[in-house]
Amino acid sequence: MIYQPIKNFMRMAIDDALVNFKMPTGGPFGACIVKNNDILAVSRNTVLAEDATCHAEINAIRTASRMLGTFNLENCVIYSTTEPCPMCFGAIHWARISTIIYGTSIEDALNAGFNELTVFTQTMKQLGNSSVEIIENFMRDECMELFTEWIKTKNNITY
Repeated sequence: MIYQPIKNFMRMAIDDALVNFKMPTGGPFGACIVKNNDILAVSRNTVLAEDATCHAEINAIRTASRMLGTFNLENCVIYSTTEPCPMCFGAIHWARISTIIYGTSIEDALNAGFNELTVFTQTMKQLGNSSVEIIENFMRDECMELFTEWIKTKNNITY
């Protein structure tokens, strides 16, 4: 069953990503995890402040897992401003998150100058026989604006 996306949850991911425009601890990426419409985590990319694994989705999974006291995030939905990379998709799959909803694509991140692997979520889902549902291009224009604005800033470090 496809989850019906809710704009407020993606808006929270976008708003958290915007924090990195003022305090650049990572790129213009945000994520929000919800369960039964309750927010478990809202996170942004913090790779510049921590390490290369601190993508928004990974940070959100860590927070949500601590909140629930388990790695198992079954029946959760993750909203991501950009299509999850292979590392993040793997973590989403292993955390048993039911649905990924994202705004921009890996190709959009590449076009903005980020060092992306061109392995797409649909490909990983198929090759890995994952049951995660994928909803693409949700609030795409608003999420794309993160890249547009990031490119204009002085802090536009890409990695």
